[in-house]
Amino acid sequence: MIELILRDFSQIWFFSAKSPLNFITIVFWILFAFSLFLYGLIHRKQALRNAFLFFISLFFYYKTSGGFFLLLIFSTVVDYLIGHGLNRTVFDWRRKLWVMLSVFVNLSVLFYFKYPYFISEFLFDAFQIEWSPQPVHAIWSNAYLGTDFVENKILLPIGISFYTFQCLSYIIDIYRRKIEPVKSPLDFGFYVSFFPQLVAGPIVRASEFIPQLYKPYKLTRAAFGLGLFWIINGLIKKVVLADYIASNFADRVFAQPTLYSGFECLLALFAYSLQVYADFSGYTDVAIGVALLMGFTLTKNFNSPYKAINVGDFWKRWHISLSSWLKDYLYIPLGGNREGSFASYLIIFLSFFVLGIMAESWKAPAFLGIASLLVFLLTKWITKFRKWLNTNINLMLTMLLGGLWHGSSWNFVFWGGLNGLGLVIYKFWKNIRPWNPKSSLLTRFFGITTTLFFVTFTRAWFRSESWESAISILSRIWTSFDISIADDILIGFWRPLGLMLIGYLIHWIPERQKSWYREAFINAPLFIQWMISALTILLLYQAMAADSQPFIYFQF
Repeated sequence: MIELILRDFSQIWFFSAKSPLNFITIVFWILFAFSLFLYGLIHRKQALRNAFLFFISLFFYYKTSGGFFLLLIFSTVVDYLIGHGLNRTVFDWRRKLWVMLSVFVNLSVLFYFKYPYFISEFLFDAFQIEWSPQPVHAIWSNAYLGTDFVENKILLPIGISFYTFQCLSYIIDIYRRKIEPVKSPLDFGFYVSFFPQLVAGPIVRASEFIPQLYKPYKLTRAAFGLGLFWIINGLIKKVVLADYIASNFADRVFAQPTLYSGFECLLALFAYSLQVYADFSGYTDVAIGVALLMGFTLTKNFNSPYKAINVGDFWKRWHISLSSWLKDYLYIPLGGNREGSFASYLIIFLSFFVLGIMAESWKAPAFLGIASLLVFLLTKWITKFRKWLNTNINLMLTMLLGGLWHGSSWNFVFWGGLNGLGLVIYKFWKNIRPWNPKSSLLTRFFGITTTLFFVTFTRAWFRSESWESAISILSRIWTSFDISIADDILIGFWRPLGLMLIGYLIHWIPERQKSWYREAFINAPLFIQWMISALTILLLYQAMAADSQPFIYFQF
């Protein structure tokens, strides 16, 4: 018996591909409690504290991703050295070379791990070039270091998109002279690898987070209550709401949409919209709560996005850290809403060229060629059209590249393009609409409803693994929608659909009510907070009897 306990305890310290570490495992909370205890002993010694937090973050990432923690160390070392080289350089052209080096290294690593099969598929479809990507890093490591990496596929390291963007923003902000480089490599390593937000955000800016490394640790009674509240809130969102709806309804319909009616497919789209929100915002809630208990403040990542009254408002509320990153480091450098830059038009030209090559018929490239010529002539003849194009071209490009950031699939690119098109149409609509969407409850309801329907419609491509499966579920809605069987469907799926309704209603509670019960929890006596926490643990334990699913944004 003792040997069994010791064996299980020893396994806590090693990576397991079958059970990687995340917020919904008991092992995470055991390790976090142990780390918090040690942190409390050394928090007054700043250098030691930051070094401890760096190494414990590396350990947590190792427990999540195994040997890929070495890749995280590589990115950390490279950008730390580039940051100091950039800061010591006076000449502007040399400073740009340092930035280009960082962009090249970071994006090369990202493309190697995230997009090889996407590129391989494109080369075959466009040029009939057969290229089979090989995991060179795994083959070399296994041969010379005796490791046991998978050799038949390039695996995607969890969180690589998030920490790549953090490293890039650090270097670009040094170039823009917004921040000074971090003196200690351990401090910079902690900024890049801070474990609560490392694998699924929010994306943390160096200018916001690094100054916190040099402040004394202080956990007030209010901060403790708020941190505990966000942890409870996030876990309930993930386990009780997202996972239950996914396992008992959404995943079943998306797996075989042809077996379900159009009404069920429509409900599945709305179920997935709620699932992806509860899953992702649930993760960031827990990350914010855990960070608060350790004395750090992370940026807000969601602001009730399904209360948005238009598409522009939605993208100010959804994944705020990514939206603001794309705005500051991609949209504005491309020219923002002022003009289309050379890079903007080059990307558009290359995109049309690629689409023309990949087309199976001569009609598609001919149409694109004529359309490009027509657009060019209109920009020469009509000043207003030229201004309109310059205003919106960078917006479309940002959304297309934002879609590609989410995954190596044309589905994600198309999803990003649809949202970009929605933003362009909204900008036109707001100039001609006959009413103010905030003027009455009716106009606000109309805005919220149409925005939710549009966002949910685009989720078909975000959720589906292929173009065909996305079209399949949408075609079922169009061709097999039968409201007469609604009562049978509601009776058959009353539990997940009832929970879905509760989830949306809670989401739409006015912010002042949410602030009220949040403050009530923060100010409640400790024994009340512990009672609520115990009841939450019991609820989570009961809910996790169903299939537990990984966080959706781990794949990005």
